[in-house]
Amino acid sequence: MSLDPPRTLLSTFNFRVALNRSGGGAGGGAGAGAGIGVSAGISLSASASASASASGGGLSAGGSASFGASIGVSASIGAGSSSGQLGDGGFQECSGLGIDMDVHEITEGGRNDGTVRLAGRGKYTNIVLKRGMLYPTGGTAVSEIWAWLQGMLSGQRPVVRYDGVIEVLNAFSGAVTATWVFDRGLPARVSGPTLNAKAGEIAIEELTIAHEGLRLRI
Repeated sequence: MSLDPPRTLLSTFNFRVALNRSGGGAGGGAGAGAGIGVSAGISLSASASASASASGGGLSAGGSASFGASIGVSASIGAGSSSGQLGDGGFQECSGLGIDMDVHEITEGGRNDGTVRLAGRGKYTNIVLKRGMLYPTGGTAVSEIWAWLQGMLSGQRPVVRYDGVIEVLNAFSGAVTATWVFDRGLPARVSGPTLNAKAGEIAIEELTIAHEGLRLRI
């Protein structure tokens, strides 16, 4: 059987994650918390002029051209970032994109060949994100993920929640091929790397997010 249009298997080689501060709701709200914001701007300008004159059988010509370009990038990391974002999206592994549903079984009298099954509540699997620990030259490890959980445990109120967007990209064109969205995430667990001087491996940190809704954007 042929499919119209043709379909291609989804590759998970390239994906990105965006965590944006939740707009509020029960138990949440915008508040102070660790975050990172990145902005970039590029401006280009060009001008050219030319002139020519002729007198007494002579010809003179002049021309000038100028081109300028400026590129600016700024990043802010710390409590209460105005961007409302957490992390830079550079995670190397993402798992937990799943939904379970409670199915209620009802036994009917006189029916011995099976049971009636009714739809129940949905349950959302925790999302687990992993990435290499980063640090700036001459600085210490970037701590915005840890600060999110540590702030809550130290009594920071209102509780800071994040909505998330997980996008899978085409490995060749970079176009978005699938998008999952989750709502009102909380840090259920943060764990650091296993330190082993013999292995010399990259230090990996892990963030587990408990949330209140997951959907595949259509």
